Amino acid sequence: MNESPTLLLIDDDPGFCHVLSRALGRRGFAVTTAHTPEDALFRAGAGAPDYVILDLNLAGHSGLNLIAPLRARCPAARVLVLTGYASIPTAVQAIKLGAHEYLAKPAEVADIVKALANEVGAPAEPAEASERMSVPKMEWEYIQRVLAEHGGNISATAQALKMHRRTLQRKLAKRAPGE
Repeated sequence: MNESPTLLLIDDDPGFCHVLSRALGRRGFAVTTAHTPEDALFRAGAGAPDYVILDLNLAGHSGLNLIAPLRARCPAARVLVLTGYASIPTAVQAIKLGAHEYLAKPAEVADIVKALANEVGAPAEPAEASERMSVPKMEWEYIQRVLAEHGGNISATAQALKMHRRTLQRKLAKRAPGE
């Protein structure tokens, strides 16, 4: 029987979790999500995942503090720290604490899958140019994230993006690039 590898995705952004879990699910992973450190530890203990993707900033809590407890609950799991706040000191600390890989957001799903499958110590292969995210796609995803942060409020999102409301509405009316 060919079972899907299990993956625990830990991120405090429900929209990002939803999009990434769907993309990873299409690539054969059985994804479980957690949005808080407590929920993450519970889910890791309930069913030891094969892989863990951990956000560095969990609503004001450091994801680095979760690496050791996660490794204790599921020692065979490969841990990938995925963060929008990448820095050399946090990358070094994450690896010292037991993470296998460290990637900066935004990261392509192909890069994430490669990092998860990467052997310890082997450098991750960069995504092919055709697999990299285009600027319009990055803009679209950023707009979607800010929109979610403002509860779907177009005016508040436009203000946060320093964009005219009508311009934002025109951008939202278009399909996502690449679809």
